[in-house]
Amino acid sequence: MSEIDKLISVCHKVYQKGFVAASDGNVSLITSDSTILITRSGICKGEITEKDILEFDFNGKHLKGEGKITTEFKLHLYAYSKRKDVNAVVHCHPVNATAFSLLGEGLVKHYLPEVILTLGKVHLCKYATPSTNDLPLSLDPFIEYGWAFLLQNHGAMTLGKNVDDAYYKMEKLEHAAETLFKARLLGNPNELSPEDVKRLVELSEETYGITQDPRNVF
Repeated sequence: MSEIDKLISVCHKVYQKGFVAASDGNVSLITSDSTILITRSGICKGEITEKDILEFDFNGKHLKGEGKITTEFKLHLYAYSKRKDVNAVVHCHPVNATAFSLLGEGLVKHYLPEVILTLGKVHLCKYATPSTNDLPLSLDPFIEYGWAFLLQNHGAMTLGKNVDDAYYKMEKLEHAAETLFKARLLGNPNELSPEDVKRLVELSEETYGITQDPRNVF
């Protein structure tokens, strides 16, 4: 599958999953030619085709494609500039995760082992007006080590080693948010102890080769 086809596939998935509505959200990836492919502005992600993909260099110069660049390109470019281990960005408005952002609450407590291993802490980035330079700067406290972020009163953003990885992190984030939401309706969710978390991280490194930055867990 080509890089453009992979990007299109993820766009269709985020729409089918209900992570975006109408023309919300944007998805990008770094190509093997060290350029950036990103969805154009104003297009439903469920209807994306090859003609809706734009190509840019890391200076923001338009290389290929027709259409208006999304104003949130700044978010993507900023993440790439700060993280050399990131090759894809997914920005969506998933309902449950976004609901936590409206409460001014990140998902930083540890309840689910699989979330610790794949996402670590999901920090809340303080509200910044979309399309402004303040929006990417809101990532600053956590961008060096985080993989998933809640954008206050806005949505969510995940990073990945490739576009599938970034997508699955978004899926995991929304699933965790929905699970926690339902658990709170039933009562008080049981938080894992620091000892449980430490043991889990140690085992994951030994067994799965998964290493989380300590700042993203403890």
